[in-house]
Amino acid sequence: MPHITIQMYPGRSDELKKKLAEAVVKTASEELQRGKEHFSVSIEDVPQEEWNEKVYKKVTDPDNKTVFIKPGY
Repeated sequence: MPHITIQMYPGRSDELKKKLAEAVVKTASEELQRGKEHFSVSIEDVPQEEWNEKVYKKVTDPDNKTVFIKPGY
């Protein structure tokens, strides 16, 4: 508790993904006042041609109450 999922276009190195995951956990840990050991992070590469169907339609759905920051693109 909690698990954080990041979806993004492919092309970034595992090293960069690990740095991103660590930065996200650091911030989440501070904001939620929980130890870093309580967090897990996964990063899913979604090809650009699949982005609209797999991600965009879901996060911009006005009925989706789980997305707290909608994309501005």
